[in-house]
Amino acid sequence: MTEPATFNALTNKLLIKVSWRLIPLLFCSYICAYLDRINIGFASKNLKEELHFSDSVYGLGAGIFFLGYALFEIPSNVIMEKVGARRWIARIMISWGIISGAMAFVNSPTTFYILRFLLGIAEAGFFPGIILYLTYWFPPSQRGKSISRFMTAIPLSGLIGAPLSGMLLNMDGIGTLHGWQWLFLLEALPSLLMGMYIFCFLPDKPADAKWLNEEEKAVISSVIAEEESKLHTSAIKPNPYLAFFSLPVWYMCLIYFFQVTGLYGIGLWLPDLLRSASHLGNIQTGFLTAIPFLAGAISMAIWGWNSDRLNERKWHLLLGNLLGSLGFVIAGLKPESLPVALLGITIASMGVHATFGPFWALKTTLLAPGIAAIGIALINSMGNLGGFTGPSLTGFLKEQTGSLSWGLILYASTSFLAAFMIFFLKLKPIQVDRS
Repeated sequence: MTEPATFNALTNKLLIKVSWRLIPLLFCSYICAYLDRINIGFASKNLKEELHFSDSVYGLGAGIFFLGYALFEIPSNVIMEKVGARRWIARIMISWGIISGAMAFVNSPTTFYILRFLLGIAEAGFFPGIILYLTYWFPPSQRGKSISRFMTAIPLSGLIGAPLSGMLLNMDGIGTLHGWQWLFLLEALPSLLMGMYIFCFLPDKPADAKWLNEEEKAVISSVIAEEESKLHTSAIKPNPYLAFFSLPVWYMCLIYFFQVTGLYGIGLWLPDLLRSASHLGNIQTGFLTAIPFLAGAISMAIWGWNSDRLNERKWHLLLGNLLGSLGFVIAGLKPESLPVALLGITIASMGVHATFGPFWALKTTLLAPGIAAIGIALINSMGNLGGFTGPSLTGFLKEQTGSLSWGLILYASTSFLAAFMIFFLKLKPIQVDRS
């Protein structure tokens, strides 16, 4: 048993070992999650043509996922704390894989809405559960890198999923199924397999990891406890449900709402935007769509690393959102021009994706351990309502105007509002010690 550890070279080596054990697995899981969430963006043209969905129907169906997601996010995170990450994350992945595969049998707007809503319910709790899970393994000073590495799965899911989805859409007519049906069926399989793997091998906490010895487990616990004790000095364990009554928590919910609106504007409308501007086929559009996601992945990794290196979160968040806003403005000026649209969305993707590592590193630092489970889930669930608002309004605006220009200006506005609110954000631990 070691004495309480300070952060040194040996501790750093141990955290690298933990990263290599956990981050690739969680990263692959989140690729599955995000791909199953946004793959309707790649199928949008086919759904509109073959099922006669309007832009409003598509936009509402794309966004309604987030209503189910928001409703069940907090209960899911509370349950995970009680039953453990291994069982609960596996349950989430297997259930969303089944429902995502069932999307192949959509035949009307009603079934489209119902399955998207159920998919949101099934996936609720996965992302905040992973963020909470990472706080069990990494001290606050190292969470920017770990969260960014995990969240790089967001743009990489688009980078991988865009050309893959384009190829699957070209399977049209094989086995009497449409290409979009093959897309939903085959892209659901990795989630099912990953869920089974996680159930067998993911340790709930450091104490359960067979690949750590007792000394290593003690070092991880002591480093986390030492750093968190410096941030949260109150000896009183807060009532976790007081997170609902904390104005700073709701302030962060609103910031995240504005950030997420732009994120899902890219994820759910990008294929439609580039297809309209380029008039290319499924495979070519898929590879074209991968470019902004690649840029987003690179910026997310670099921005998260630099945020940890400088131990700075606020200005990384503010500048990332401003860059995202600029990119959306550029794309919105002339969305029918492929060079302008691609340049603007690539810049927007770099800015939007760069913000998420520093954002969640900051939030896990400000939230006391006693309220972290509910606080993280509340911020994520309320913030993700931006995933409902943005795509739904974009579908309506496109139907009314015949262009995605106003939707892109909407995303530029929300990214700017996020930056504006971050400017006034006070970086001090959230106190909810009321009885």
